[in-house]
Amino acid sequence: MSQSTLGYQLIKRKLQNDMRVGFLIRPLCIALVLGASGMYLSVLEQSYPHIQYWIPTFLFPTTHDPAVAQMILNNIATAMMTVVSIVFAILLMTLTLASTQFSPRIIISFVRDRTTQMTLGIFLGTFLYCLGALPAARNVPTVFCPVVTVFGAMVLALACVTWLLFFIIHISRAVSVTHLVARIAHDTEEIIIKSLPELRNSDEAMQKTTTPSHIREGEIPILSNTSGYVLAIDNDRLLSLAKSNDITVWVIRRVGHFVPAGIPLMGIKGKGKLSPELQKNLRKAFHIGATRTLEQDIEFGILQIVDIALKAVSPASNDPSTAINCIDQLSSILIRFAAHKAPQTKFYYPEGTLRLRVPWLGFDRILESAFEQIRLYSQADVAVSLRLLRAFLDIASTLPDKESRQLIIDQGIRLVAGCSEKLAEEVLKEMHSRLAALEKMA
Repeated sequence: MSQSTLGYQLIKRKLQNDMRVGFLIRPLCIALVLGASGMYLSVLEQSYPHIQYWIPTFLFPTTHDPAVAQMILNNIATAMMTVVSIVFAILLMTLTLASTQFSPRIIISFVRDRTTQMTLGIFLGTFLYCLGALPAARNVPTVFCPVVTVFGAMVLALACVTWLLFFIIHISRAVSVTHLVARIAHDTEEIIIKSLPELRNSDEAMQKTTTPSHIREGEIPILSNTSGYVLAIDNDRLLSLAKSNDITVWVIRRVGHFVPAGIPLMGIKGKGKLSPELQKNLRKAFHIGATRTLEQDIEFGILQIVDIALKAVSPASNDPSTAINCIDQLSSILIRFAAHKAPQTKFYYPEGTLRLRVPWLGFDRILESAFEQIRLYSQADVAVSLRLLRAFLDIASTLPDKESRQLIIDQGIRLVAGCSEKLAEEVLKEMHSRLAALEKMA
């Protein structure tokens, strides 16, 4: 694969991520398209004036009064900017509420929301449409009234009113914790399906976490030149560079890790010459950003749900129903994760020559991230602890190997042991019963 192709794929991936995350790319594209449509339609109408007769006469009794068109376009443009201000106010209020009530991590879920991005784009686009069409309504050198263009602005205005009602309903659902947790779980499962396309065989054991944490003897470190979280790693790019330069690449920091500037990203070993240009190309395989995203980071989706659950079981909130909802979604994510085969972490070329090794987040670490903190902080809550044991039973029933099931059983044993110190014996009977059923799966 050529360097130009690799560079194109890197740019494409970044653009795709910017389209999903942020209020810049998608709203700007929609706004520019609608603005250009207003300009183009007014020019087209001047070239083919007969299309004005397609518009009903009761809307425009005369086509020779540009002042009417100017007034309509001005009013719609002013109204759109007012509505944009309202939308931004609603959005900021929602982000503040979600950040304080649930977790600062979930702000990225609201920023990724396509409905919100499209809302900003449509309202700003309608404003630019009117702005682009205004110069066409003139008295000199010849009188011209862009009837069709103004009719398009009126249609857009009606569409914006309808979309505003839809947006208000959407935001009211978005701040619902049940809807929020379900959406994060859905996005996380989509990332699992995308990252792990192959289903695991029924007799295939789960792969453990593999994370090289240091530079080995004889390896040359490639240091990060910026601080941030590893959002994505381009394995194809690393493998191609390793093949073409006769080197072996050991990736040290996996997706989701924070990398300070000056800390090794990977270790290089081999016969090839490690030129500054090659080091630069190797670093480009790492997409590093200020905040974690769901681009390739399965653990981040889990941690967002865990944060909501921890806030729910805290004494300040005391909301076991929300915590139970989070546990249900976490169990669904782990079952989905366990159903898929782990990706390739070692790449050889030619046969027997290791070219690339990438760390992988195994089932053991995913399980710990999902339930360890909830287990520790919910030991005084019977309902949450019982739902944890049920989730352990559901997950264990889908695991093929004894070792993975034992990880679940150990979690259950530690949960019951912790609850035994804080709950009365009569309350623990159901917990012991579920733990016994869990231990039978060993």
